[in-house]
Amino acid sequence: MPDDAMPDDAVTHVLGIDSGGSGVRVAVARADPPGCSAEQPPAWSSSPTWSPPLTWSSATPATVGDRGIDAESLLARVLPAARELLREAGARRLGAVCVGAAGMATLGDDLRAKLPDALADAFGVRRLALAADAVTAYAGALGQRPGAVVAAGTGLIALGAVPEGFVGGLGGTYGESETGGASGTGGTSGTDAAATDATATGTTATGGDTRWATGGWRRADGWGHLLGDCGGGAWIGRAGLEAAMRAYDGRAGGSKPLLARLEAVFGPATELPGQLYPRPDRPAALASFAPEVGRCAGEDPVAEAILRAAARHIAEAAEAVCPRLEPSEVALTGGLFRMGAPLLTPVREELAARLPGVRVTEAAGDPLDGALCVAAALAADGLRLPRDPALLSIV
Repeated sequence: MPDDAMPDDAVTHVLGIDSGGSGVRVAVARADPPGCSAEQPPAWSSSPTWSPPLTWSSATPATVGDRGIDAESLLARVLPAARELLREAGARRLGAVCVGAAGMATLGDDLRAKLPDALADAFGVRRLALAADAVTAYAGALGQRPGAVVAAGTGLIALGAVPEGFVGGLGGTYGESETGGASGTGGTSGTDAAATDATATGTTATGGDTRWATGGWRRADGWGHLLGDCGGGAWIGRAGLEAAMRAYDGRAGGSKPLLARLEAVFGPATELPGQLYPRPDRPAALASFAPEVGRCAGEDPVAEAILRAAARHIAEAAEAVCPRLEPSEVALTGGLFRMGAPLLTPVREELAARLPGVRVTEAAGDPLDGALCVAAALAADGLRLPRDPALLSIV
């Protein structure tokens, strides 16, 4: 969109991009959705005068090459979609962009090298946030409030945050931190920012958790199906299939209901190894059996025990990253929780035992909502989520 089509007095919009394992999504929204520039995630539905974001999606994931996520191939798809959405929205000036991508921390070098100039050339935008998808999941779930998000699908990761400038304690607020820094857009950078699995440097917030400084991120799990992702879809599916094979063998711990579901889904039990081991998408294949474990849980104590074990892992991850501030909350997001009561009931019980007084809530939005939230806060100079070279960088 040429600069002469974007006069300075036009309403500012923001652009959000969500690149994940299941595809790529793009959205355009007003830059000042209710609540997002403060603590809350976007709430376009809160007023009849607000229109929801305009969106575009593709089921084809971003290409991954020698330099990680390939920026050129992503831009070739995203830019035409964004131009059309901006035209439909009547957007004349783009205030900020947030790109949230799975693998940003380890596979994002090409994106960091090419996206800033490409987006500036295409839209004249000078404010860009590059975020891991766990960060946009957090922003979509909790906005900029302190707490933790457990994102569970095929895998599982927990991410906790204390926003910059937040002073903990009963009725915690934003303002001057104990280290003397002001709230607002200023953030840490380099190695002083909280790393993906460490606390930030600085002084503990008033009334808060001694593991935390006045800002930062903490991460738990998300290490893949061979090293972790405990309690995620692949973990549950694998446990269910193991119980089915135990029943086939006549070993202790087997489940005949799960064996029946295995044969209904995959065919004869003896053929299962040949179906699973050669597959490049083995985690997704394992996770496809997780709903069967959920369906059996009401009548099968083995399936119920698997989900209770998964709930313990989920609660352990949340406990590891959740700041003990008041207020603080844990949000659950991701497709795994669509399993409903068979999983959610034990998860809530475990969280209540491990994090008494911490409110458990459903996510207000998804990672694309989170990308828009980050972009809107950035456009308004109100981004308080901690900067981090791997998780959230601002260009």
